Amino acid sequence: MLAIPPQASRDELNVLVIDGQTLVHDTIQSALVDLGVRKFKSAENAYYALTLCEQTKFDVVLISFDIRSDKDGFNLLEEMKLKGYISKTTLVIFLSADTSMTLVNCVVELQPSDFWVKPLDRKRIEKRFNYLFNIKQKLYKLSYCMDQGEYTTAIYYAERQLKGQELSAYHPQINRMIGNCLMLLMEYSQAETFYKNLATQYNYGWVKVSIARALLKQEKLAEAEELTAELLDRDDTRFTTFDILAEYYIAKEDYAKGYEIIQQATQLAPRNIDRNKKSWNLARLNHDKKGQYTATMNMAKFAKNSIHDSPDLTLNVIRSAIDLAASLNGEEANKLILKTERDINLFVNEHGANKDFKDKLVVISARMFNLKNDKKSAETLLKENINLTPTASIEDNLDKVKAFHEMGYWEDALKLLDTIKQQIEGDSFLGQVINEYLEQESQERKDIHYSPKELGEMASNHYKSKRYDAAFNLLIQTFTLSPNNPNIALSILKVLAKLVDETQLSEEHILYLDKSKGLLESLPLTSRQQGRMDEYMTNIDAQYTTVNH
Repeated sequence: MLAIPPQASRDELNVLVIDGQTLVHDTIQSALVDLGVRKFKSAENAYYALTLCEQTKFDVVLISFDIRSDKDGFNLLEEMKLKGYISKTTLVIFLSADTSMTLVNCVVELQPSDFWVKPLDRKRIEKRFNYLFNIKQKLYKLSYCMDQGEYTTAIYYAERQLKGQELSAYHPQINRMIGNCLMLLMEYSQAETFYKNLATQYNYGWVKVSIARALLKQEKLAEAEELTAELLDRDDTRFTTFDILAEYYIAKEDYAKGYEIIQQATQLAPRNIDRNKKSWNLARLNHDKKGQYTATMNMAKFAKNSIHDSPDLTLNVIRSAIDLAASLNGEEANKLILKTERDINLFVNEHGANKDFKDKLVVISARMFNLKNDKKSAETLLKENINLTPTASIEDNLDKVKAFHEMGYWEDALKLLDTIKQQIEGDSFLGQVINEYLEQESQERKDIHYSPKELGEMASNHYKSKRYDAAFNLLIQTFTLSPNNPNIALSILKVLAKLVDETQLSEEHILYLDKSKGLLESLPLTSRQQGRMDEYMTNIDAQYTTVNH
């Protein structure tokens, strides 16, 4: 059996307090000294806290959200977990005067042992610390085994502890750890039975969420759907239910449903970088260019001063802005182009001297020239500075693909796409979604040679010349690339309202009629958009009353 090192006694505990206020350090230390704690370290900022963690393994960490310097407490806690400074045996207490739901949701995801609201009360500190330390002491062997991935051994210790009544106050925590171990061991049927038995003893939200997760893992959909519908109505279970549903739909490759759920979870806890990255990749698969832009902005914003921070996050914002602008028209496109030019200038001022960004900025410049219809400058940059040799960065390579494709070098774009596919590992979420995205990109770039904006302009010219079939064919290509754009759907109805006067609508016409109408009915339209839709549908219905729309 696994050899487990002894647990530190109170007078041996290494305690780290991270807070920008001296009074907080004094209050906590004074209270804990009376409880027998002797070894303290204090840090007023993240940099010093991380330095201390490199030197000492801390048993107790109290960390404030508002450190008022290099990182906030959320980012610091996340970094400490990722670097292994905090494990399941560490007692972690988060301190904050901010109790907003979005912050609380984000902190809960990092699973601290407790959340203390400032200002701190000495008597409450003593009472809560005693309670928490006793739990950690009793559950130390279980926590250590889980840290080591020894889930079967953890279950053994847990079941032994459940036999005695002296730990009855901690039975819920012990049972929760057993359930987690069963899920990690992929014993889903056993986990379902275990959690359902728990539900007869405890009325905790996590028990029902765990039942739902076990049901989904076994494809027991009817029972899972009924339970998740109930859990989504509860404030204490809504967030985790979104997560288990997203996990299920993504595993089933239902990326549209997974994306819808990920977006809702992201709104509840916007700081989670991994979830924003999932949202970004799912937005790409679902042709939601505005969603891509929003996700990249969230990543750049919330990664600031965190372990995830990187100038490449800003480049991804710029790239997604170019993608979005290429799908827009008129004033909306012009505003985004101006903002993106300002973002590029700021980036160049800050990072332009770094040679690592030279080629990336050239590709972005070529795409910007093309976006502003300066084809000559874009082509000059492309020919003289950009080659087909892929780099280690998938995002850099994808941006090259877009540049080549936008300039009409379609074969080169497809060759580079084929090369990128070799870079992806297929067994991870990222690999799964990016592989799917690359397949989609390959097919669409093979079949569709122009951007949504260019296709829309060509369709408009055909419409004005009364070449309605040609306009329709271009618009359905545009709709493939931007399936959530109400203006494209309205343009399709506009063309069909003309075609119905000249010919009998084909199955393809009816298919896109239904798609366009369905999209418009699902969106909040402006009065002008609603008026246009009503006008087109009135004409179509008058001429084609035998079709049930």
